[in-house]
Amino acid sequence: MRYLLLLTLVLATTLFASCGPAATPAPPIDQATPTEITVAGSTSVQPLAEVLAEAYMGAHPETRITVQGGGSSVGVKSAGEGIVEIGNASRNVKDEEFDTYPDLMVHTIARDGIAIVVHPDVPVDGLTKEQVKGIYEGSISTWNEVGGPNVPIVVAGREEGSGTRGAFGDLVMGDEEFAMVETAILQPSNGAVRTTVSTTPNSIGFVSFGYLDRSVKALAIDGVEATVDNALAGEYPVVRPLNMLTKGEPSGAVESWLDFILSQDGQAIVAEEGYIAAQ
Repeated sequence: MRYLLLLTLVLATTLFASCGPAATPAPPIDQATPTEITVAGSTSVQPLAEVLAEAYMGAHPETRITVQGGGSSVGVKSAGEGIVEIGNASRNVKDEEFDTYPDLMVHTIARDGIAIVVHPDVPVDGLTKEQVKGIYEGSISTWNEVGGPNVPIVVAGREEGSGTRGAFGDLVMGDEEFAMVETAILQPSNGAVRTTVSTTPNSIGFVSFGYLDRSVKALAIDGVEATVDNALAGEYPVVRPLNMLTKGEPSGAVESWLDFILSQDGQAIVAEEGYIAAQ
């Protein structure tokens, strides 16, 4: 009888234990590795970043990369303040920005030409940098002053804070904070400038090489055609860096994506998209 009682107690104890709460699964070994990467900034870098993100996510489905615009100044500020994992800038970072965000790190992922574009019906195929400067500061106001018909030049450009505008100022105007002619049509993105020029007779604008298509005509500058080959050869005079910015050294998925971008496969995508490889 005592044997049966002992057996009953053992079985009851075992049954009670099996009905208790399930064991909590162990946490992932590396919880610090981000699987969500948010990117914001330059609209010049944005389309390239989107393609590079799609390629990376195809091989790393556990990682989600969201790419937004906003302009290069937004990219610098967002990365410097840690609002996003990566900020995009289509210009060099200013000294005062490094003073404000001393932990900012610059990763040049590509280089990009800035094309001077006109409406397809403008009968001018090339300008000098000095002529472009004259048009944008207002000292040249009609096309007949540069070999075209006697009609006013409609100037389109980018708003302040744009990386493309900043690089255009450095490379063409000689002053990053140049004052664009008062009648200029200012747009918030490369795509908007392209649309303005393609639909506005007698107009001129400047856009990233990555936005060139048949809707606008790219002009030769100082006798050099606006092509990737000429930019690679160092002959085309209006070329700027495309940068991704991080707050401190990147790690986890951010580091992995940047490594992919700078790899042979990533740089092949850069070239396929019409940009200039960083290396």
